Amino acid sequence: MTYLEMDLLDETKEVIQDDLELVQGILHFAAKKEGVTQGSEVSLTFVTNERIQEVNREYRDKDQPTDVISFALEEMDENEIRIIGEGIPRVLGDIIISVERTREQASEYGHSFQRELGFLALHGFLHLLGYDHMNEQDEKVMFQRQKDILDEFGLKRS
Repeated sequence: MTYLEMDLLDETKEVIQDDLELVQGILHFAAKKEGVTQGSEVSLTFVTNERIQEVNREYRDKDQPTDVISFALEEMDENEIRIIGEGIPRVLGDIIISVERTREQASEYGHSFQRELGFLALHGFLHLLGYDHMNEQDEKVMFQRQKDILDEFGLKRS
């Protein structure tokens, strides 16, 4: 039984099955660690640098490629009301990962593509859960949580 419902789309046709399974594994593991309701939904899309740059430009006004972008569907402003119903799965949001940036950063940081891919998937997932790094305190909390989950899962930085 899977913990999360995941919709995976590889627009690049470059992500191998083992890597997809790794991403699924780390997100199932993180969801359990974070107490996410079983059956919650998340979408992951693997894209090129060109595509993530388009998304970054359109939604964040940053005209450059980035490694990961998350769109949390549960973020609400003060005028919205959360509707929670029994049997209705939580739809956490979308994570978009640049496969090219993943490869580049793995090389820059001196670790495997799998370690970087797992890190980026987890980083995006934690954003969906409300973690952020807009200030030093929040960054410290989020980055420590990432490290703890990755280490416990077995994707330690070498």
